[in-house]
Amino acid sequence: VEMGSMDGNATDTSTSALDPHGAQTVSLPFTFSYGDYDTPLDEDEDVTNSQTFFAAKIVIGIALVGIMLVCGIGNLIFIFTLARYKKLRNLTNLLIANLAISDFLVAIVCCPFEMDYYVIRQLSWQHGHVLCASVNYLRTVSLYVSTNALLAIAIDRYLAIVHPLKPRMKRQTAAGLIVLVWTVSLLIAIPSAYFATETVLVIVQSQEKIFCGQIWPVDQQLYYKSYFLFVFGLEFVGPVVTMTLCYARVSRELWFKAMPGFQTEQIRRRLRCRRRTVLGLVCVLSAYVLCWAPFYGFSIVRDFFPSVFVKEKHFLTAFYMVECIAMSNSMINTLCFVTVRNSTSKCLKKILLLHWRTSPGGSKASADLDLRTTGMPATEEVDGIRLK
Repeated sequence: VEMGSMDGNATDTSTSALDPHGAQTVSLPFTFSYGDYDTPLDEDEDVTNSQTFFAAKIVIGIALVGIMLVCGIGNLIFIFTLARYKKLRNLTNLLIANLAISDFLVAIVCCPFEMDYYVIRQLSWQHGHVLCASVNYLRTVSLYVSTNALLAIAIDRYLAIVHPLKPRMKRQTAAGLIVLVWTVSLLIAIPSAYFATETVLVIVQSQEKIFCGQIWPVDQQLYYKSYFLFVFGLEFVGPVVTMTLCYARVSRELWFKAMPGFQTEQIRRRLRCRRRTVLGLVCVLSAYVLCWAPFYGFSIVRDFFPSVFVKEKHFLTAFYMVECIAMSNSMINTLCFVTVRNSTSKCLKKILLLHWRTSPGGSKASADLDLRTTGMPATEEVDGIRLK
């Protein structure tokens, strides 16, 4: 079986046997390092009892807690503020909202189950097939939504800075783009739910280790590899290349192109602000590549060159660490787009300040009026970072 983690992929290339309880177990010749899984194993052969896995479990647990706190609270604040005030609903913030919603759902729905699966039960799924498929599907959809939204933001920045005289995207077009982002993500992720299953992997001292993830039949191995390469190109290579080209062209426009006419202090200030924005976006792109490239690279080696991991004792632990790094990208997105230098966070501070200052006899309408008159100026927003 070629498989990864709870949301990893697998191709059933092995025979199965029955454990002493009558449950079907699967022999995994090269993904896990347990050896022959048709027989019960001694405690020493269970890598979940090793010091390496114990250290990895602590790191994964800390990362999952961080994702739940940062992505859960941060994105909830962003969504609440965006829903409360129409003034903040520009195109860029609406695109960021897709990132926020997908990461928020993962933080509150998927991460608690992953904490139980990875850390508490040490790689044993106990929540049934429906939740197994649902969690896998939601995580995969979230990844694709984040990728597609980042791509849409890069293209929007390219059009706004490189072609400033062209009219901005209309509301209807923006709504259609958002629907397209979710539709493509929902459709491409269907196999992650369809092929998700539970499989008894091993019996370690009468304890079942139940794998939850994708398992593709052996006669569909070619389809799986074709699907993986399709997703790898569409949801990683293509977006990364496109975003790199967009930001390279934007950087050339901002740093290496002479500005015509006399530059006033306001123009120079706006140029500096745009440069900071582009630098922030380049950092977001770099973080995305650094977080997800090891995951995709590991998956390619696992699925196309499985002999590399034959009998490798800590292969599974290494894969979960790589996956932990990939998942942490959602925290980086939240910190960059939602928390740091974001107009919505400033607006939320004003809301809380006004609520605290409002007397018991003060009306909500007066507080809202104060917010509108002292809030954010109606200037262009670039990825949640204000441009003056």
